Amino acid sequence: MSHIFHYPHRFPLEGGGSLPELTIAYDVFGEPNARGDNYVWVCHALTANSDVADWWPHTLDSGRFIDSGRYCVVCANILASCYGTTGPLSEDPTTGQPWYDRFPPVTVRDIVAAHRLLARHLGISRVQMLVGSSIGGFQCVEWAVQEPAFARHLVLIATGAKASPWVTALNASQRMAIETDATWGKPSPQAALQGMGTARSIALLSYRGGKAYCKTQAEPPAETALFDRRADSYQRYQGQKLQRRFNAYSYYRLTQAIDSHDVGRGRGGVEAALGRICSKTLVVAITSDILFPPDEHQQLAAMIPGARMATITSDFGHDGFLVEHDQLNDIIQQFINS
Repeated sequence: MSHIFHYPHRFPLEGGGSLPELTIAYDVFGEPNARGDNYVWVCHALTANSDVADWWPHTLDSGRFIDSGRYCVVCANILASCYGTTGPLSEDPTTGQPWYDRFPPVTVRDIVAAHRLLARHLGISRVQMLVGSSIGGFQCVEWAVQEPAFARHLVLIATGAKASPWVTALNASQRMAIETDATWGKPSPQAALQGMGTARSIALLSYRGGKAYCKTQAEPPAETALFDRRADSYQRYQGQKLQRRFNAYSYYRLTQAIDSHDVGRGRGGVEAALGRICSKTLVVAITSDILFPPDEHQQLAAMIPGARMATITSDFGHDGFLVEHDQLNDIIQQFINS
């Protein structure tokens, strides 16, 4: 069920400046038990929302690793998104108009700081599991360093301790695509949607990789068309699909938030920061992930005290955490029950 938390105070931002107030949209699935020790907090990825069942199939179901019949599952929409939490489409109370491109850049640390406010509001001081993938995993790493006692179990999927130059380069290309849209900068929720569609097509290349495209977008043997290709139409369809449900100003700011991620900033480096983590930790890589390759996960696991590592075998790249739900469920269930 969806809820709104309003924080009517100034919210400082890591990059300087602040937001006059803060609103966070969140969903809760299941009920807390009498001891209040069955909470699971899910941190969502880039363009997802707080409704876990909407974007992460086969996870809330009975017998699954975040079974809402067993756990009380909380997921909050991230800062700068467009699904209920304060972002570029929100009203700036100082002007009475939406922020649009005036919305300030935010960092992963800002996102986590906002969600920690929500956790305190909900009276949640400790969770059974903190889990996230991609930028959701960034949030989990940051939260576990900021508040080492918060999560009993920490599950980091297809993610890292900092944004690599490769990740930043991909994000920069996406922002360049958005900037080329002639409507970029206009005070409208429809601004730069075509540019965002192109940005999404760039992102998809890194989410899936060559194996997945060759597996799912191969031409039929009897194909005679010279220029009407499956992969072409797939890229255009995916871009249009995001245009119908997301906002370019949010997309732009969230890619910047990804680039901001460095858990070691101001903490003596990545290894020193990760050394603070007290949670029982599982790091999950995907064999074909070109965005966050398995060797980077090995380095991540090696720097977290007592962390374990597991690997999903998949041809679907970074998106394997969405596709290979049975493998992921088995891996996390074994970890939780061990």
